[in-house]
Amino acid sequence: MAADVDKIIPEDESNVSQRNGHLSPSSGSWIFRGIWTLLILAAVPFLAFGIKYYQDAQFLQRHEESVRNLGAEGLFLFSSLDTDHDLYLSPEEFKPIVEKLTGITPPVDFEEEVTHDPNGETLTLEAKMQPLLLDSMTKSKDGFLGVSHSSLSGLRSWKSPAVPFSSFSASQFRALLPPKNKGEVGDTWWVIPSELNIFTGYLPNNRYHPPSPKGKEVLIHSLLSMFHPRPFIKSRFAPQGTVACIRASNDFYYDIVFRIHAEFQLNDVPDFPFWFTPGKFTGNIVLSKDASHVRNFHLHVPNDRSLNVDMEWLYGASESSNMEVDIGYLPQLELQATGPSTPSIIIDEEGNIIDSRDGSSEPIQFVFEDIHWTSEISRQEATRRLEVTLYPFKKVSYLPFSEAFERAEAENKLVHSILLWGALDDQSCSGRTLRETVLESLPVLALLNHSFISSWSLVRELENMQADEQNPVLSEKARLHLEKYNFPVEMMVALPNGTIVHHINANFFLDQTAMKPEEEGATFSFSGGFEDPSTSTYISFLKEGLEKAKEYLAQ
Repeated sequence: MAADVDKIIPEDESNVSQRNGHLSPSSGSWIFRGIWTLLILAAVPFLAFGIKYYQDAQFLQRHEESVRNLGAEGLFLFSSLDTDHDLYLSPEEFKPIVEKLTGITPPVDFEEEVTHDPNGETLTLEAKMQPLLLDSMTKSKDGFLGVSHSSLSGLRSWKSPAVPFSSFSASQFRALLPPKNKGEVGDTWWVIPSELNIFTGYLPNNRYHPPSPKGKEVLIHSLLSMFHPRPFIKSRFAPQGTVACIRASNDFYYDIVFRIHAEFQLNDVPDFPFWFTPGKFTGNIVLSKDASHVRNFHLHVPNDRSLNVDMEWLYGASESSNMEVDIGYLPQLELQATGPSTPSIIIDEEGNIIDSRDGSSEPIQFVFEDIHWTSEISRQEATRRLEVTLYPFKKVSYLPFSEAFERAEAENKLVHSILLWGALDDQSCSGRTLRETVLESLPVLALLNHSFISSWSLVRELENMQADEQNPVLSEKARLHLEKYNFPVEMMVALPNGTIVHHINANFFLDQTAMKPEEEGATFSFSGGFEDPSTSTYISFLKEGLEKAKEYLAQ
């Protein structure tokens, strides 16, 4: 009984205590913990802000130190290598400098060919072509005087694609998927790496048949073989190969933009070689991350320029034979998927075939869901990243002719203008040596970025611009450029009003910077800051232009 009373009394006291508004020790500790939790949660944003503020302050301090130590031009050079913008150079970021100085590119291991699933999805591609316009060639102006009929036989007879339609396994396009370390939007990589640079020279001209493709080369060779039976997927001149960039992605798909530098051999024995080199092949593919499905595929030679194909042919069978060169316009060379890839059979959950596609039945009908990207960049930005990967000189922006002069006037700068027959940033270029040497050298890049607005133009485009009476201001600027132009490439420094204050022809420039026999082998030195004769000469040319334009810049 006493025990029962002892048990009851505390309970009553507890109830009375609660009724009187007093809290038990356990209730007080619960509130205490709650207050601490709220304080911690409230402190998290302040802590995050503090960390961010500290990181920004550290980054700003490093940036200011970089400007003090390197100067504005030096910081630009550093930033062009610092791809992740953390103000530190990793070995991967420094690799382009090593390759440029040594001329040695690390070997690339080709992946083994993938065994294709016979029951996997199939993609059908259609090839379209409009042959080169012969009257767009320079030689056509004099009726191809002095050009033998046999030299152009392969060109004249190539009127249509070699294979109008072809089917590919979806898994074949695995070759275009990014490597393991390149999975983010904006990442670029070499699908087929270039093996040439300024040190290695170029590949022989006296060849008729391409080498057997291997690894990822097989896909590119198969695609280009739809146009012509003799594609060389590695062009004779740098940069060769194929480069790609992730434009967009989600959990299941990539949209990959790519660019191919390849060429065709149009002649066969007994005619002498005739090389047909489109400025570039560009395209994109939307495919699943496991390469089991291709939603869309497109590849073409861009036709937005007045000239887009370089042609070179020999007048003999040896490498030392005389060569003729011309450039022309190709209206269309294109591959397009007829639709998304589809399976040949449909299997239910138990593995039974419930539908199939064969030659005697109607095609299987599919409905595809829309693809929504979770991360993407513009097609223009993806294209720019491909260009910079192929051509380091594009780290400096080269604006269209009219836009360059507008920008120069707005920023009170001079225009660094290059006038030539073929595009400077593709394989139809007549300025290969220029872009592979001085234009991509770090000191020239820095000076151009700091003091100039850069532009390049085709001679034919400026001729058309000069003839345009609807825009007399632009017509006059084109006239001033053409007045100073000499074949094949003219580099100019111009005022924003179009006046040419300084210019130099590429042939004269190369003669000036050609190394003497006793100087060969000394293309750079560490003590000389890696500056070769062509770089110092071009910097002198640009600085002379600045000096001659001082009166304008002082206004």
